[in-house]
Amino acid sequence: MYLPRGVLDVVGAWRTEPGTRRNGLRDAALPLAGIVLVAALLRFYSVTQPLTDAFSWREASTAMMADNFHQRNWNVLFPEVSWTGPGPSYQGREFQVISYITALLYAVFGWHDWFGRAVAAGFGLWSVVALHRLVDRLFGRAQAHAAALTLALMPGAVMVDSSFLPDPAMLAFALSGLWALVAWLQNERPWQLPLAAALVSMAVLAKPPGAVVLVPAAYACASLLSRRGAMTRERVLHLVAALAAAAVAPVAYFSWAVWLGTHTPPYHVAGAGFFWDHFGEDVRALLFIPQAAHEIRIWFLTFPFALLAAVGLFTGAPKTTRGAPWIFHAWLLGCAGFYVLAAREITSNPWNLMIFAPPFAGLAGRGLVATVRAFDGALHTWPARARIAAAAVLLTWASFNAVAMMKRPYSETSRHLGQELARIAGPDDLVVTAVTSIGDPIGIYYSRRRGWVFPPGGGSGDWRRLQEDRGAIAALERLRAEGADWFGVTRDATDSQGRKLVDFNPRLIARLDRIGQRVVDDERVVIWRLPPVTPSA
Repeated sequence: MYLPRGVLDVVGAWRTEPGTRRNGLRDAALPLAGIVLVAALLRFYSVTQPLTDAFSWREASTAMMADNFHQRNWNVLFPEVSWTGPGPSYQGREFQVISYITALLYAVFGWHDWFGRAVAAGFGLWSVVALHRLVDRLFGRAQAHAAALTLALMPGAVMVDSSFLPDPAMLAFALSGLWALVAWLQNERPWQLPLAAALVSMAVLAKPPGAVVLVPAAYACASLLSRRGAMTRERVLHLVAALAAAAVAPVAYFSWAVWLGTHTPPYHVAGAGFFWDHFGEDVRALLFIPQAAHEIRIWFLTFPFALLAAVGLFTGAPKTTRGAPWIFHAWLLGCAGFYVLAAREITSNPWNLMIFAPPFAGLAGRGLVATVRAFDGALHTWPARARIAAAAVLLTWASFNAVAMMKRPYSETSRHLGQELARIAGPDDLVVTAVTSIGDPIGIYYSRRRGWVFPPGGGSGDWRRLQEDRGAIAALERLRAEGADWFGVTRDATDSQGRKLVDFNPRLIARLDRIGQRVVDDERVVIWRLPPVTPSA
């Protein structure tokens, strides 16, 4: 473990007290470049890793959509996965920003499984810059450096920004939209408000949790316009018109996405699990708060970042604040409301915590500045810079270890299964896979074929659970009737109840041995060649 060179560039960034010099991005260019370098080192450190980390399930689906744009249909309104048979397998999904850009890269440079990670990391760097510029406008240069550095190092942000997921694009657009809105509230240049509306609209399109940014945006409007005595009827009408314009594209697109996901197989709309669907269950489960706290503790924040955020939560804004002193408190409140509405979805798919990253980073940055100033009240002395460097080392160490844990190749055996299928299956063959985590489509993704997860997934059922032998055999025969040519299973394939397929479904294995041929049988995987269905089968 070492301290990235970019951190050393940042140590000298606190030479100016907040608010004493405001010449825009030019004055912040050198320290901001150092912070972005730190962010890039962490996000691109393992960019070429296969999609086998803790988020492989969701990454595989995102990657399949990029593949299908490139290979089958460039229409961005028809996102398609490959794990529900020969297709088409359209799903109700968010607007495909990162997967579509990745597909364009495939068209130019050929297929590489890490391109999606690289695109996501690029959006992550954009987020760091946008947060810096937003905080600089409101709280000054020192606070901006601290907030951006905290976001650059935060393990949750690093992990999600280096994963093939839509969340980095959502956050980059949301932060940029809030930055543009604050700029309009301060300067009222005509082009800034439409830009803010367009960026917020893109944030929601990229992923619906981006709508949370409307809470700090509303607070910023109330605070800054009241501070200037500029809360006029005309400005309020401009804001209402901007909000209405920002809502048009998301409302239209997600209406279409819900229709697509409910009217075409596999009848899947991403993001199920809202509070009103199972009110009693979620309340009895305490809104899954213990599970969320566990995720935040072990990898999203870790203790050093959480401690700084707690300090910042109870630290007042700098005296030179230019309005909206509680903007990150408002953002955190919006996140709390979002959590109540979607607690089950967030804890099942913890990358959804990404919308929490900016308020945590803003508050942790404030906590960092307050902690350093607690000793001698200054930031520009060498002892203060030494404390900043020590904090940067501690935060980097915490982040590196948390991300390394999440980046372990948990699905490497599943990838091996997919690669074996890619080696032996014909280009039009259909494959069935049961991999390390039952329901994960990563084996199909690396097979470079279409097919089914096993048990077959889709809809509202829990497809992370194995079926009893009778149901499993019936599912196998249905898939054979639909054209399945290969059945592959990893020996460690385990469902959400901790049951291993090779132990739980012995009659299924016997059936496969009776009708099929073991083509691959090693210490990690077994693959059967399935015969075509005949009346006597």
